Amino acid sequence: MIRREDILSLEFLKKTEYTGSHGGMRYRLEGAAAEEGRRLKATLWPEPFAYGATPNEQKQSQQFDFSEEGIQAAVDWMNNQLP
Repeated sequence: MIRREDILSLEFLKKTEYTGSHGGMRYRLEGAAAEEGRRLKATLWPEPFAYGATPNEQKQSQQFDFSEEGIQAAVDWMNNQLP
């Protein structure tokens, strides 16, 4: 199970993306621009390849509020997608 404590801070996510893996799944969190302001984009894909080496059709993404609550919502979403 991915925990909130596994993910770095909002300050880190303002500057760059955060990647990790759990249970055969890789994930990436990053800031994303949107009409309504900054969003948090979570992307999942199957192991073993890195983000850039995985075809887009094997990735799934969801956007959340760029906030502590958004990080927790992203963690919950990712855990619900675990195989």
